[in-house]
Amino acid sequence: MSARYARGPYRVSVVIPVKDDGALLRRCLRALSLQTRRPDEIVVVDNGSVDDSAEIARRHGARVVVCADPGIPAASATGYDAALGDLILRLDADCIPARTWVEEIVAALTRRGDVAAVTGGARFVDGPRSLRSWAAAAYLGAYFAVAVPTLGHLPLFGSNLAFRREVWLRMRHRIHRHANIHDDLDLAFHLGDQHRIRFAPRAAMGMSMRPLASARGFALRIERGVRTVVGHWPADFPPVRWNRIVLRKLLRRAGILPRRRTVR
Repeated sequence: MSARYARGPYRVSVVIPVKDDGALLRRCLRALSLQTRRPDEIVVVDNGSVDDSAEIARRHGARVVVCADPGIPAASATGYDAALGDLILRLDADCIPARTWVEEIVAALTRRGDVAAVTGGARFVDGPRSLRSWAAAAYLGAYFAVAVPTLGHLPLFGSNLAFRREVWLRMRHRIHRHANIHDDLDLAFHLGDQHRIRFAPRAAMGMSMRPLASARGFALRIERGVRTVVGHWPADFPPVRWNRIVLRKLLRRAGILPRRRTVR
């Protein structure tokens, strides 16, 4: 049996790591200002920008937190640490959330009191129009196809995810914060080991095609993915991890392991 979480009402924090992406951040913050369910706070993590990203964030009412350590893993974790909401939602500066994005995320976690985190997909909003649909399907499909058997459960996608703050506070000390990994995959390793992750199909998100802009950049993403996976071995070598997760579920169902109870 899994944990049961309080069903709300929730305060919502949105975390956006940024470095020198002022124009795209402005577009993202504009989309957040039009949400059908406005977030209670927006935390923009300035990861060493030399442009006007921080000033743009402040002008749009966001709280700016500075992260001196380079890389998205450190910036994201700094934002999660700073967030005050019961639910922490994450997207990137080059994203455009649908008007109902926050509403759908909150609804998904309200309906499922046994779920600690949710993740959604995305569509490309730039690049050649004729390539956007199939390129997004191929990009995300490949990620999920590799990550699911690696983890033994659903992964998290960094441009569209959310989790409960109480879970973050319990696991934050285990998260890797160095630059040469994928922070969303690392988060999924630690969170999904003992908590449920589910897909939120109605949490629609637009994102830039920048991950596919250059062969070198794409190769670097693959290299970081491999480093993230191998860095969790041998404890999370797939057969070892699968067996541990299944055994824990069986022991909880049998009442040998207590169900984790959380109180907000």
